[in-house]
Amino acid sequence: MDFSTLDLSILGPPFLAGLLVLSTHVPLGQQVLKRGIIFIDLAIAQIAGLGVIAAHSFTWESHGWMVQIVAMSAALGGALVFYFFERRFPGILEAIIGCVFVLAASGGILLLSHNPHASEHLQELLVGQILWVNYSTLAPIAVLYAVILVLWFLLKHRSTLVFYLLFALAITASVQLVGVYLVFASLIIPALAVHRAKSHQLPVGYGLGAMGYALGLAASALFDLPAGAIIVWALAACGILSSYWSGRTGPAK
Repeated sequence: MDFSTLDLSILGPPFLAGLLVLSTHVPLGQQVLKRGIIFIDLAIAQIAGLGVIAAHSFTWESHGWMVQIVAMSAALGGALVFYFFERRFPGILEAIIGCVFVLAASGGILLLSHNPHASEHLQELLVGQILWVNYSTLAPIAVLYAVILVLWFLLKHRSTLVFYLLFALAITASVQLVGVYLVFASLIIPALAVHRAKSHQLPVGYGLGAMGYALGLAASALFDLPAGAIIVWALAACGILSSYWSGRTGPAK
């Protein structure tokens, strides 16, 4: 164990990336849990990832504007499809979401079937490359998240469509930043952990999420473990402890 690996110049940008992801995912995750559509984030993330993979097939630059446009267009299209099915077939919406997830995931594998770097692309999509982010790449994402948060808190009670569209935009940015697994964990684990809390669900969710990212990044540096995977486990550990504490204080009113 080498404590010199806990270098803020290296771990600072990834931790900031985690805080940015949590800024939108904690409130959106609470709404996902409330609506009972737990796997919509996986489906939207996979659809956005499919858009990225499709853009790569045209040899576009990985983080170029064309790739971002394709990814966001795919995610927004998926969000509109889910909005339509929620209005028409609410009883089977979760099953439809699961089917779309499987189709998008399988489609990505098919598109990468002849790509010599297929395993690298799939790994990046699933677990992300959070350790490779830097402050310059986070700046436009911070602006996007700020706009999403402002619109969310101003318009969240106006329309279900607003939720789907803002959700798709947030997920598209996050999945390219931290990967599908951390997107799901950042949305659902804090929401699950605080759902029985009497009050302050949002700040508690932010707090345990930040603690999970901090502990996960530290463990990754100290023990040379994959950052995305260990952060998921750290978030789960913090979530379990928070849920236990919330349960001791009684159910939410």
